[in-house]
Amino acid sequence: MHGIIDSQAVSERPVISLRRVRAGLRLDSDPLMSHPRLVTTPSRSALMSRIRGADTKPEILVRQTLHSLGFRFRIHVRTLPGWPDIVLRRYRLIIQVKGCFWHSHSCRDGKVPNTNVEYWIPKLLRNQKRDLSNERKLRRLGWSVHSLWECRLCRCSPSSLKELLLKIIER
Repeated sequence: MHGIIDSQAVSERPVISLRRVRAGLRLDSDPLMSHPRLVTTPSRSALMSRIRGADTKPEILVRQTLHSLGFRFRIHVRTLPGWPDIVLRRYRLIIQVKGCFWHSHSCRDGKVPNTNVEYWIPKLLRNQKRDLSNERKLRRLGWSVHSLWECRLCRCSPSSLKELLLKIIER
């Protein structure tokens, strides 16, 4: 399965990418924040509390692009399993904008942190299981579900993002 954490990935444990902290913090300006092993517990807590679960920059980018293309949609519909990010009811389509770290993508930002591995591996596996469960439930309800990864959206030009979204909707 794509993105599952295996024992090989855990043993390699690459350096933590602080790009995962998507709250707009200037980590390089504070010498304590420039290296993950030097972050104190209160500082780590402050960093983690600023990570958003909804309305992330990639999600807002997708929503703005869809809106500019003339599509109307609902966001975070609580009556659907997993509170999907973007729901296009007319097309019975759901677009999930997934953060690479939190959903264990196979890119460089989807790696397990070096610290507190005993916590992170079960946590990330639970996230993956919940994602699969919610996607199955949505498909059983007749929805078409598409996931867009943060790393792909960050590399995407505005025109290629428009093309990608139009392709997804036309399917």
